[in-house]
Amino acid sequence: MDGDAAASIALDDKYTLDKGRVFISGVQALVRLPIVQRKRDRAAGLNTAGFISGYRGSPVGGYDAALWRAAAHLQANDILFRSGLNEDLAMAAVWGTQQLDFLPGRKVDGVFAIWYGKGPGVDRSGDALKHANFAGAHPNGGVLVVCGDDHNGKSSSLGHQSDQAMIAANIPLLYPASVQDYLDLGLHGFAMSRFSGALTGFKAVNETITATATVEVDPARVSTVMPADAPMAPDGVHIRPEYDPQGQDNRVARYKLPRARAYVRANRLDRPVFGAARPARLGVVSAGKALLDTLAALRLLGIDEGAARDLGIGVYKAAMVWPLEPEGLAEFAARCRELLFVEEKRPVMEDQAKALFYSREPRPRIVGKYDGEGRLLLPSDEPIEAAQAAAAIGARLEAAGALDSARSEHTAKCPNFIRGSVFKLAG
Repeated sequence: MDGDAAASIALDDKYTLDKGRVFISGVQALVRLPIVQRKRDRAAGLNTAGFISGYRGSPVGGYDAALWRAAAHLQANDILFRSGLNEDLAMAAVWGTQQLDFLPGRKVDGVFAIWYGKGPGVDRSGDALKHANFAGAHPNGGVLVVCGDDHNGKSSSLGHQSDQAMIAANIPLLYPASVQDYLDLGLHGFAMSRFSGALTGFKAVNETITATATVEVDPARVSTVMPADAPMAPDGVHIRPEYDPQGQDNRVARYKLPRARAYVRANRLDRPVFGAARPARLGVVSAGKALLDTLAALRLLGIDEGAARDLGIGVYKAAMVWPLEPEGLAEFAARCRELLFVEEKRPVMEDQAKALFYSREPRPRIVGKYDGEGRLLLPSDEPIEAAQAAAAIGARLEAAGALDSARSEHTAKCPNFIRGSVFKLAG
């Protein structure tokens, strides 16, 4: 790098650089995200503004400090940050931004909003979250609900998982696996909220929100597809002023959640990311931090891309863990004998898949927290690391007889394969 190029690099590039690569943390990506959304709206001819509110707590404890430090950049893009007195009052304020059309004298076409809170704060805000979601998002607004989950209780009074709270509120839940995902899936989250009329949950865990990475930035990097065949309520899916509890329930169940699934499907947010796209032997399904552990586990086992394809092994990344998009998963599992779900804490995707495939033929065996004989495979009360995921994958391959038949073929290609194939016995 020459002197002029080095001199042009600044710390604020993570917020100001339009195109290129920047070094950024997950927290800082959540600061940049609304700035990018505002620029995308401007390019699309929409005059929008942004609003952010929530309450600090690990792992989102540093978000408000990062927002305050970036105040000038936010203000320049018509984004207002107001830290909440508590989580549910912050959610009430965010809900108010979607009611833009009900008040006179509006100055913008819509307000996109971000709410944030740690897991127990998600729990205490259940009333506000549910009411806001059933009321609906504005078609030019949209809401991202950032749930800070500390699965291990590293800096909390207990380990927490917000998935069940999002399910109870009928809020679709995205789970980013990397800092790049914080930007890309975040933009999809706003688009999906506008398209479906529902709020969009966004699961942030310690291991990803505090991570740093060099990521690709470009306002046009993410292209969004609005599926024309998604179901639409006769009177629309977005927020309205009337009191209509039954109508709200109908719109959520029959239209908003199906539209969220249709959005994920059309934009291929869930997709194979390693090995065989349609595995014949073992399909591993994972999301977020657990996906990174799954890919690391395969490296521990000495299974590279070529070996995985030859063995009939594939890894499927679920971007939306609830409601699970069924058609993409069914395509992935079409020739698969077994699906292994690698997810931390209580099972969410695994339980949905069992319901999905119950009446389908052919039906793969589904394992995750327990194997096919009822033995514990992956714990729901302890953190899952790459070594545990490797042991689980190795056990399922060994049970299928895949390791013995493949050892001689892949020893030359993957020197670690034999050592990896008995990893579970050594571990």
